[in-house]
Amino acid sequence: MTTYEASAPTGGGRIRKVRERHNDKLTIVLCVLSLLVIIPLYLGVTMALKTDHQAAAGNGLSLPNPFKFSNFQAAWDLVNYPRALSMSLIIAIIAVIGELVISSMAAYAIVRNWDRKAFRYSYFYLLGAMFIPFPVVALPQVKLTAILHLDNPAGVAILHILFGLSFNILLYSAFLRSVPYELEESARLDGCTTWQTFRRLIVPLLGPMNATVGIFAFIASWNDYMMPSLITASPHDQTLPVVQQIFSTSLTTNYNVAFASYLMAMLPTLIVYFFAQKWVLSGVTQGAIK
Repeated sequence: MTTYEASAPTGGGRIRKVRERHNDKLTIVLCVLSLLVIIPLYLGVTMALKTDHQAAAGNGLSLPNPFKFSNFQAAWDLVNYPRALSMSLIIAIIAVIGELVISSMAAYAIVRNWDRKAFRYSYFYLLGAMFIPFPVVALPQVKLTAILHLDNPAGVAILHILFGLSFNILLYSAFLRSVPYELEESARLDGCTTWQTFRRLIVPLLGPMNATVGIFAFIASWNDYMMPSLITASPHDQTLPVVQQIFSTSLTTNYNVAFASYLMAMLPTLIVYFFAQKWVLSGVTQGAIK
């Protein structure tokens, strides 16, 4: 056995120990950072289950005794939760479907026609829109939607689709560049048109990326406050974030009811992310690495 072969296990063991120490430090950091999420969530749940007297006492860390589940019923009636929930769901569903269809098709056209200046410049133009904050174009959008009679939830959903194009096309383009063009050539040799190639070959390959774009689009649409509040003219058609803000003044002294309302608004996003998180992580990883 040579000197190098004898020292190899020792060197490998040293590297393994260094990796273990780094992993332990990383675990500690992640545990500390997780408290930034767990503690506010804990406060929200406990406050939502407290009585009026316990909530007014100001001790947010204490457990509720007794549990007051009627706070959720009070919040349900106060903010007209079914109506606001339906408006948020309609807008989110339209936005998600629209962003998936339009962004994937646009990214496919750009990637497969990258040699043409029109498609290449359109890509840079769309990416440039990511650096324009919404407040800069808020007033023109308000006037435009009013002129087109889109000052309603449908107009809000359309704007969500348009404002999400830049980021979504960036993700889809990074993923589509990793798809071998030879697969499409073989499909064309079998007689497939461009649309058939996209629908039968490309769309099934976009599964992880569709999940990523879909969850991002849903969260962005569900949590959006500024756009519905500016675009939607009728208070009866407002989404959950806007309705909660409207009734925030009446909930300032009833913190338990306010937190119950916030938890009910958070629940759909938590459910969606819980079931789609593995596809989200897979899509982001594939789009970044490939």
